[in-house]
Amino acid sequence: MTEELKKQILELGIPEEKIQFDELMSKHTTFKVGGLAECYIKIDNIKDLRTILKFAKENQIPITVLGNGSNVLVLDKGIKGIVLNIRFNKIEIMNFGDKIYANIGAGVKISIFAHLLLKNEITGFEELSGIPGTIGGAVRMNAGAHGKEFKDIVNTVTCMDYDGNIKQFENKDMQFAYRSSMLKKENYIVLEVGMQFQKGIEKEIKEKMEEYATYRKEKQPIEYPSAGSTFKRGADFITAKLIDEAGLKGYSIGGAEVSSKHAGFIINKGDATAKDILDLIEYVKNTIYEKFNKKIELEIEIMGEN
Repeated sequence: MTEELKKQILELGIPEEKIQFDELMSKHTTFKVGGLAECYIKIDNIKDLRTILKFAKENQIPITVLGNGSNVLVLDKGIKGIVLNIRFNKIEIMNFGDKIYANIGAGVKISIFAHLLLKNEITGFEELSGIPGTIGGAVRMNAGAHGKEFKDIVNTVTCMDYDGNIKQFENKDMQFAYRSSMLKKENYIVLEVGMQFQKGIEKEIKEKMEEYATYRKEKQPIEYPSAGSTFKRGADFITAKLIDEAGLKGYSIGGAEVSSKHAGFIINKGDATAKDILDLIEYVKNTIYEKFNKKIELEIEIMGEN
């Protein structure tokens, strides 16, 4: 990015403290890897988002949207253009008899929202409460856990297109599928999500959340940086089971390792590069294909320059 473009970005009226140039993406991803973003901007209001989208379009600057950085692998050469870190944090809860509706900003962290629901004795979110990430990112990929997915509770999704137009989609418009939605194919930025819940009992909600948290702690390598589950499950097979059967648990390349606790996770043992992780992903994919004639797909998204 030229010095002139940097100067123009600083003159757009977005508070300077929200803008960083040549920002190390390893600071903003749960994998703790990734090179420099040419420009990294924290976005917490519609006006700033419209401003930067218009500027990017006029100057043909690529835009990358990031939430909590929990389901992504940013490559070592970093990200060209502008990275928008979405931080819409509104939470609105409305009671209508037995039904409870909530409007949640795309930047709200799932863990924070889950604990707010607990405090208000609202049930229907417990299974999803341990997913690392933000509401917007989770809806975009239809994240799920313990038999529940975001598609099961989403009513509406309010988005902005890259021309600055705001559109609201109903659940039926979202094309929700396993770890997918129409947001993976269309250029929209999630602003807000409307969801539906029920009144519950605090003690029961807390017990469920603790049960799922214990399961996660025992079964998943949360003590190491990762991007969550690395691979999708197959149509007729469990990917982690095949990786385990192939003897790949604990296999490492550089600082990247197939977790010995859960074969579906690739972890950063502390000094991994994105290349280490990428090489290990390819090794696992090739091994599973050779041994079982099964093609496995990534659940995580790869961003940036290779």
